[in-house]
Order: sequence, then structure tokens, then C-alpha cells
Amino acid sequence: MAGVGHDEVMIPPRHRVHPRFVIWRTLQTLISAVVVLTPLGLAWLFFDAARPWIGPIWLLLALSHLIGTTVTPAWRYHVHRWEATDDAVYALEGWLTRTWQVVPISRIQSIDTEIGPLQNLLGLATIKVTTASSEGTISIAGLDVATAEATADRLRQVTAATPGDAT
Repeated sequence: MAGVGHDEVMIPPRHRVHPRFVIWRTLQTLISAVVVLTPLGLAWLFFDAARPWIGPIWLLLALSHLIGTTVTPAWRYHVHRWEATDDAVYALEGWLTRTWQVVPISRIQSIDTEIGPLQNLLGLATIKVTTASSEGTISIAGLDVATAEATADRLRQVTAATPGDAT
């Protein structure tokens, strides 16, 4: 992963992701809950021999999905920040642990915009900034589509004008 050298200053990312990020992450967790809990619930219902071990697993997974639906999306929204300057792309994300990533503009190899089905429904997008490093990808998820497209276009212009070989 590209990082900040000793002589560079860490600046906090200024921008939050879009507020619809909370809805998007909540819907993702609800879909996951249905996909995971329904088959386990049916197995518990129809297979008497499996009830002693399926029941506790189902309860733990249900609790996990409940927390993932009610707490995690809002918490992550309050933590996630991003910024793209003429010098670097910054991203701060996480839930229990926070990850702060910095990719200097001269190290960027590709800039992609992704829009999944739920994101499309909510008008959101994800920008992926990739470097040659195996850990050099920054994903900024939950941006408004117009913001994501404008940011990706600006980054493409800045990286094209930046000398260096992006390695």
C-alpha cells in the first residue's frame, strides 16, 4: 500500500460519504440476513436431529445481523471520510478498527467507478483507485453518482498530468 512518508503531513479527509450510504449498507445486511437465516431456519424446522446445534448458530447469526442492520451502517457513515487532492487520495474507513489510506497521485495506475444494483437503485457509486502495490487499492464507497463521476474524471486529469510511472 502506498503510504505517507516521514516528511509528508497527514491531513484528515474532509468529505463524508452520501447519507444514503446508511440505507445501502442496511439493505445489504437485510439481504444477507434473509439469505443466511432462512435456510438455517428451515433446516431447524424440518430436521429434528439438527435442532440442538442449528438453533444456537441461528440465534448468533440473527444477533449479528441485527447489529449489522441497526448499528453498523450509521456508525460506519460517521467514520468514513474521503478526499482527493492534486497530491493524493485519502480514505478513512472502518467500524471496530479504522483504516486510513493514502495514495499519492503519482502512484495511481487506474481509477474505476463501480455501481452495483443496490447502489444504482439509491443513486450511489464506488470509486476504486489502484496502485501497483498489492495493498494499494482505495475504495470509496457510498458516493453520490455525480460526485463519483466528477471525482474520477478529475483524478484521471490530475494523474495524466503528473509525471512518474505509477510504480
